[in-house]
Amino acid sequence: MAQALRPNTAGSLLATDDRPHPLQDTLMAVTLVLGAVAFITAMFHSLHLLSSWAGLVGIFTGAYGQWISETTRERFGLILGLGASAVGFFLGMAHGGLFGGLW
Repeated sequence: MAQALRPNTAGSLLATDDRPHPLQDTLMAVTLVLGAVAFITAMFHSLHLLSSWAGLVGIFTGAYGQWISETTRERFGLILGLGASAVGFFLGMAHGGLFGGLW
């Protein structure tokens, strides 16, 4: 009857191991914020510097977060942030790039 005392987390998509992961959670939050900034600012041609740099930094933080992530919840958030960062980065590069208009 020991199995009756344990919670069933096998069926949850965002299952956690009930331990704190402050570095991974911080990287996930930073990646999500940078992805949102990159994605939203990529819709405006004049903000290509912000979108391309935010996207590039978001890609690197998301990649490092994926490398050290331990739970599905962390990986799920990181993939959302990575996707938004990549779209923002590529659209920012198409609108002028990392240094477009500065030189």
